[in-house]
Amino acid sequence: MQVLRTYREGNPILARIACLLGGAVWGVFWIPLRNLDEAGISGAWSTALFHGIPLLLLLPILFLRTPRLGSSSISFHLVGFTMGSSLVLYSTAFLYTDVVRVVALYYLTPIWGAILGRIWLKERISGDRIVGICLGLAGMLVILNVDQGFPMPQNVGDWMAIAGGIIWAIAATLMRQNSQADPLSTLMFWFFWCTLLAVLLAFLMQRDYGLPDIGIIQNELPWLVPLILLIVVPGYFAITWGTPQLNPGTSGLLLMTEISVGTLTAAWLTTEIIGLREIAGIVLISLAGLSEILLPMMRRVLHLKGAR
Repeated sequence: MQVLRTYREGNPILARIACLLGGAVWGVFWIPLRNLDEAGISGAWSTALFHGIPLLLLLPILFLRTPRLGSSSISFHLVGFTMGSSLVLYSTAFLYTDVVRVVALYYLTPIWGAILGRIWLKERISGDRIVGICLGLAGMLVILNVDQGFPMPQNVGDWMAIAGGIIWAIAATLMRQNSQADPLSTLMFWFFWCTLLAVLLAFLMQRDYGLPDIGIIQNELPWLVPLILLIVVPGYFAITWGTPQLNPGTSGLLLMTEISVGTLTAAWLTTEIIGLREIAGIVLISLAGLSEILLPMMRRVLHLKGAR
């Protein structure tokens, strides 16, 4: 009963944890996409497959819930469209520019989110949030070894990464504005629009490659379906549940755990070596995600010591 009440009413601390876990799931996003690419399902087609499978699995639930959505289905479509657009732009940008540039430019999201939260939702940008944004950006730049200046946009992939980050901030703001929306319905519309937009993008930008081979897809299903059910759906659900409860800048900051997890998994599963620079960046990003919890605690401790 307590779990159901928390699910419906929300909890700011658990919402932060949910976004941290959701970002962690995104941090391993590259692994199945790389496997699909090596199998012959590349680019936007792999993104479409990765989100189309959970959509098909959840489709019966969508049909059962549709009559209850009523007029609110428009807002769900709008949120799903922005979330889907952001993820498709982000995942496709890797085809047209360097990984470092995609991550650095996309993860300006906390800045866009804080600005939109202030203008759109009239939420104050606290000093703790500013500190967190600075720590997160510093950690990102340390990990990505951007020692020759910030990577300004130079090609279509760079602009896709920037656009994806801005659109995600808009999606987070829309979810915050409609914070009572059912996260499961949001999740299903997210999968729907991500799949549809990825297919459209694949036809527009990868028409020379043709459709993926059905036989290859069938060969990948034995590992892909369990992965989606056990990791992808829970991770994405954590984002749709936690994001509406937080300021868009805060949720964007917490999702930066993707960078830390991505760095660690790349070091573990590839020939990339993790050194002091990567460790320092991971620590900074971790502190950024916890800044709005740790800083108030530190002030209370200092206040108690001063009172003594």
